[in-house]
Amino acid sequence: MDPVRNPYAPGAGQRPPELAGRDRQLAAFDVVLERVARGRPERSVMLTGLRGVGKTVLLNQLRSAARSRGWGTGKLEARPDQELRRPLSSALHMAVRSIAVSHRNPEQVDDFLGILKAFALRSTADKGMRERWNPGIDVPAVTGRADSGDIEIDLVELLLEAAQLARDCGVGIALFIDELQDLGPADISAMCGACHELSQDAAPLIVVGAGLPHLPAVLSASKSYSERLFSYHRIDRLDRDSADQALIAPAEREDVKYAEAALDALYQKADGYPYFVQAYGKATWDVAAQSPVTAEDVAVAAPAAEEELAVGFFGSRYERATPAEREYMRAMAELAGDEGPVPTASVAKHLERKPASLSPARDGLIKKGLIYSAERGTIGFTVPHFGRYLRGVQ
Repeated sequence: MDPVRNPYAPGAGQRPPELAGRDRQLAAFDVVLERVARGRPERSVMLTGLRGVGKTVLLNQLRSAARSRGWGTGKLEARPDQELRRPLSSALHMAVRSIAVSHRNPEQVDDFLGILKAFALRSTADKGMRERWNPGIDVPAVTGRADSGDIEIDLVELLLEAAQLARDCGVGIALFIDELQDLGPADISAMCGACHELSQDAAPLIVVGAGLPHLPAVLSASKSYSERLFSYHRIDRLDRDSADQALIAPAEREDVKYAEAALDALYQKADGYPYFVQAYGKATWDVAAQSPVTAEDVAVAAPAAEEELAVGFFGSRYERATPAEREYMRAMAELAGDEGPVPTASVAKHLERKPASLSPARDGLIKKGLIYSAERGTIGFTVPHFGRYLRGVQ
């Protein structure tokens, strides 16, 4: 079949042609938006799951839903080596710019922009000019609001001011933060505290975060009330019907059908993980001679899909690890069996090492986002089927 017409799109954060299996999360977010619009208190939202399950895609879809209601939105990706102030300031500036045109009082908008500028510059005051934030805000920084230097105080003041601006415009603001678990402890604590204040004030501003499975534990370690502060949604693999829909719907728009045996084979290969569904679907389309696509087409295409995954999805991550970290991951892979988390004590026993001597390797892998602390005393891969890949690496 014509590869130019191939509808499948395996990519980092790239929206698939058919967003299947996420109706429940989308409907729940519509309720959040409507409740906030009516002045009802509502919790911010947290999406958690392994890599490749579509958290970023869903985050972007939720942002589109907020935009369609006229909300101001901004998005940032947290990084372990970056403080929150600068990227959050840019995201909030983007959100406010989109709603400020409907505000009745331009001077009040300028006042907020001055507060935003002061908040951002507070983190860069001691840095060289090359590192100073250049937000494109022409008004002077306002002193005395959101500029104390204490991120926990400043973030609350800033977001409450932003929420008041949104309230005056009759809309809401939504901030979308990807890789939320990578924020530093002080920034995580400040975010929890700010969301708590916003919820108590029934403010029209919410935070929508996405992160790895241990994100709830990270938030809970910062603030004991965080398990009640956010609405958590675990994003997992697709069930069979949803995985089939993700393949069938785009193909039908190109007048292509699948034999049932082909769908059976594709689900077995992809195991319901959205990224894998797209990768195997794309490879199968490219080798199929005609419609309907058959199980034989899937068998021929599978090696090409697996090679691409081995290089781009698995291999690129494996190459980032040091020799000691690779040894640690191989031990995890040999113990994981069905890919589930394994006890750290078992890894140490398998390597015939003391647990304390393995801490640098384990901590390095966590910082690189390759493994996560699933529960106390256990560790798991952030990437589905990574253990299977490692067991095949020589």
